[in-house]
Amino acid sequence: MKIYNTLSKRLEEFIPITPGKITMYVCGPTVYNLIHIGNARPMIVFDTFRRYMTYRGYEVNYVSNFTDVDDKIINAANEEGTDSSVISERYIAECRKDMQGLNVLPATTHPQATKEIPEMIDMIRTLEDKGYAYKVPDGTVYYRTRKFTGYGKLSGKNIDDLESGHRSENHALKVSGTEGKEDDLDFVLWKPKKEGEPYWESPWCDGRPGWHIECSCMSKKYLGDTIDIHAGGEDLIFPHHENEIAQSEAANGVPFAHYWMHNGFLNIDNQKMSKSLGNFFTVRDIAEHYDLQVLRFFMLSAQYRSPLNFSDKLMESAKAGLDRIKNAVSNLSDIIESGADGGMTDAEREIIEEAKRQQERFNEVMDDDLNTADAISVIFDLVKLANTATKSDSAENGVTKEFASTLKDEIVTLGDVLGLILEVKEETLDSDIERLIEERQEARKNKDFARADEIRDELLSKGIQLKDTREGVKWTRI
Repeated sequence: MKIYNTLSKRLEEFIPITPGKITMYVCGPTVYNLIHIGNARPMIVFDTFRRYMTYRGYEVNYVSNFTDVDDKIINAANEEGTDSSVISERYIAECRKDMQGLNVLPATTHPQATKEIPEMIDMIRTLEDKGYAYKVPDGTVYYRTRKFTGYGKLSGKNIDDLESGHRSENHALKVSGTEGKEDDLDFVLWKPKKEGEPYWESPWCDGRPGWHIECSCMSKKYLGDTIDIHAGGEDLIFPHHENEIAQSEAANGVPFAHYWMHNGFLNIDNQKMSKSLGNFFTVRDIAEHYDLQVLRFFMLSAQYRSPLNFSDKLMESAKAGLDRIKNAVSNLSDIIESGADGGMTDAEREIIEEAKRQQERFNEVMDDDLNTADAISVIFDLVKLANTATKSDSAENGVTKEFASTLKDEIVTLGDVLGLILEVKEETLDSDIERLIEERQEARKNKDFARADEIRDELLSKGIQLKDTREGVKWTRI
């Protein structure tokens, strides 16, 4: 497996710290509202990475946090006149619902910032003892950014350029630094409480942690001082992940993460997603128009590091592509029920051998920095094999159940690695709908095609579409 490592800026062979095991931390959402489709991309991408590595035999300890104390959460709570914990717990629950809809597996651990405050205080104390942190008169604790000699190694930013940028910004905005702050580049580890905000006791003041410290502490607690992989959206590289490295490596005295993975940005109709532009979509917004499996399929249709453009046209294309795969699986299921008994024919065995070669190709492209776009192409090639083998004249009465079952299992297994649910669950119809379908079948048998068409149109008006196949009549909801 080769991974593009943001830290080294190159593809690297993945070698875990412990053979057969992977420790992985993925930055999760700030839970002040419903998650948007930008939040969904890293969830889907790194869930797929986890699924693939599990499929390849690794044991993956996967940690993804919920940031449940933040200015946005506090503001939402004040607007509602409630406690910030009410807001965060509400949207953690809603996030879990969306993750389930996207078929994102629950993390091994989902830590919450507010439940890890003692660990954060301990790490800040360690940084203070080592001279990396200092307190100013109002009780704020800052990190001495310049003391950490490796600062900028993840983002590639030069600390002198950053200082110059801060000076220019502060001059233009006429912003003065906090009293006692040693350097404009120093960032907050602990901040004093404000009226109406949640707070915790600490050696410095009653207050709450800065944002960056939470991930350093939760990664250390649940995965160890050094982990295999840290991942998240490209927007987190600087300053969040850069600051995590500075904190963790200064406190623990060892490298923080061996590999850093970051997904690219998501744009909407070639524009940055923004509420001010009116192109801001939550996962729930999309669920009103599409099954969330379509959104997952769409997200995986591009290599994860590439920018991804979202549009109605591209979503419709994704829906059509996913439907094509599902229809092939459904057709194979029908043959398993009605196909020929006995062993596979020589021709069928040759097709299965080709399918196994396609599985090897699937592994090869996924091993190439999680190339899900090419992995989906492999599944389409398997679908083509299935459709060709089961729709030819010679196959009509001779496709074996064993062949259909073997090929279906191959497609469904690879789909599951991508988190795609390809087998449609059996759904029951109301008795009056079933009666109409039976009546239509009887009308067709009696060559009363006018009545058959009349029933078909009536069913369409009820959202039921019929399709006549050699295995019998099929129906789908529209």
